Amino acid sequence: MSIMLDTPEKIERARLLTLRTMLKLETKGMSLSRAPSAYSRIKNEFNLKGSKLNVLAQFNLLLEN
Repeated sequence: MSIMLDTPEKIERARLLTLRTMLKLETKGMSLSRAPSAYSRIKNEFNLKGSKLNVLAQFNLLLEN
């Protein structure tokens, strides 16, 4: 099964879902070694505040809307 991301909106949605998945992994202790963390990316891009779990909860609410 494959998914075609053929519009800018679908590509952006996939990027946001990837960031959310990365943040979920960071809350469990995993991280990328050289890239900025998803936590810092999300906080800067969406101006969210708080701990990783709080930012994850806020980001989930943003994605639902």
